Amino acid sequence: MTYPILHIRKGKEQSLMRRHPWVFSGAIESSTESLKDGDLVCLMTRKDQFLGIGHYQHATISVRILSFDYEEIDQAFFDRKIKKAVDSRLNIGLLSKQNTIFRVCHGEGDELPGLVIDFYNGVAVIQCHSIGMYFSVEMIANALKNAFGKKLTAIYSKSTDTLPKRTDVTDAYLFGSCETPHVALENGVKYNIDWITGQKTGFFIDQRVNRRILGEYSKGKKVLNTFCYSGGFSLQALNHGATLVHSLDSSKKAIALTDDNISLNNYTEKHLSICADAMDYMKDLKEDYDIIVLDPPAFAKHREKRHQAIQGYKRLNAHAIRQIKPGGIIFTFSCSQVIDKALFTNTIIAAAIESGRNVRILEQIHQPADHPIHAFHPEGEYLKGLIIQVD
Repeated sequence: MTYPILHIRKGKEQSLMRRHPWVFSGAIESSTESLKDGDLVCLMTRKDQFLGIGHYQHATISVRILSFDYEEIDQAFFDRKIKKAVDSRLNIGLLSKQNTIFRVCHGEGDELPGLVIDFYNGVAVIQCHSIGMYFSVEMIANALKNAFGKKLTAIYSKSTDTLPKRTDVTDAYLFGSCETPHVALENGVKYNIDWITGQKTGFFIDQRVNRRILGEYSKGKKVLNTFCYSGGFSLQALNHGATLVHSLDSSKKAIALTDDNISLNNYTEKHLSICADAMDYMKDLKEDYDIIVLDPPAFAKHREKRHQAIQGYKRLNAHAIRQIKPGGIIFTFSCSQVIDKALFTNTIIAAAIESGRNVRILEQIHQPADHPIHAFHPEGEYLKGLIIQVD
């Protein structure tokens, strides 16, 4: 094993000794001029104590640690890691007659930073967030075939969205093929999945459990689902007996996706799609809704945008709290990693104070088991949610 050695500055090795998988550029003492993005490197202290092996990239996060053991990063390594990830999902019943959608690999949470893999009814979609992982896709694909066996019919690599500055990245099938949209099940509901033209890998899997919880609240209720994308919350509400569901999104493409999924499940009679800006629409609702879902895209992807994001969440939630009927329930979320649970909760409380209505927190909700948070990487907890009731 002859990976280039990088020495870490004195005092900067502590996070690695706590097994945090990121190394920032300022922590590296050695010259990196000869390294190429995607190179595997071996990290050492000044005293040549081994720290870890990872993918190097000329970026703020310079190294993502793949192993804290001195070992080869080869096919056997990916076979072992991917099998562990797959088995953990199968062992908790995520693949069943009612569910054929789940996340196979969640980056740092599965000790494979920079790698996301989602499973849609026999098709695995790989998305790489580091060029090192992209250069490893053939080994990853082989590991998936070994782990899933006959359960796997195709593998698609989709990383041009996550590595946009690279001219050497292409999207393509690595194994088999499949027509899109491809029908898969979540909580007994059918969804059209299109990993080629859809956002992310084609679907937002991280809300699976929260969509089911919404369904349990929805029987006999009128529901407004804002930022609906492909209608996930809308369909779960209808599947559990909601009397009326309105799906709102500013994107005509998202509305078309929602309408297709509504039609696929034969729920057109109780559903209406609305193409409008959610922030403006929430200022003056025309319907007396029992439940409102607020699931916006990340308002802040970087720390410097955090204050602006907080103001956005506050305005959006204040509009909903003012407008909802007495006794109404709001499902409100943030997927901004730079806004933690406490800050998000305080923002919703501030919105309640501004609205002048009494609000109770019924439940705190977050990402599901197939989006694990590694104990040594708390940044992996990105999805926060509250279920609140307004008097």
